[in-house]
Amino acid sequence: MKFSKSILAIVVLTLTLGIMPQMSIAQTSIGASYEIRNEEPQNGFGLRLEREILQKLPIVNLSLRGHFSYFNEDISYENRTYSTDITNYDYGLAAVGGVSLGLLSPYVGVGLGASTLDVNRDNLPSGSPLDGESDDSAIYWNGFVGAEVSPIPMLKPFVEYRFEDISNYSDELSDIQNSTGRLIFGVSLSF
Repeated sequence: MKFSKSILAIVVLTLTLGIMPQMSIAQTSIGASYEIRNEEPQNGFGLRLEREILQKLPIVNLSLRGHFSYFNEDISYENRTYSTDITNYDYGLAAVGGVSLGLLSPYVGVGLGASTLDVNRDNLPSGSPLDGESDDSAIYWNGFVGAEVSPIPMLKPFVEYRFEDISNYSDELSDIQNSTGRLIFGVSLSF
């Protein structure tokens, strides 16, 4: 079930960005990233697909971006026989605007997305008030700021900070729901 949701999200994002007509060379980029955040799970990986939406202006770049992030952590408790497996993945679309300043290209963006949180608790003590599994989904908005460096025209390392507001997870998962943001390091390939 989790795998099919992930595949569906990637297919929808790819098709959405792929149906826009091409206007010039090197207006599409695909990127991979390592992501760090404060809440559990703290470390994850991401993919992004970005497509310019207007012909390249002299120094201004406008584009649409689809992103997908995956976080997973298995938490084992000392001196106890139970554990918690937390999986969080999100995907969304965003509008991105940036400027080209030589090798450095700072950018900002805003968008909407969806997040799914799956919590699986194994071997709970008998009579525990917590269920063995919890699944929840939320729709959120995000804003981000970042910069790409282009020492090689097609290969662009980037760093980004994305702020998210996911405030509609259920009360059971309230200790995980408040997402303040994440630091993202990655590289994108333009073609």
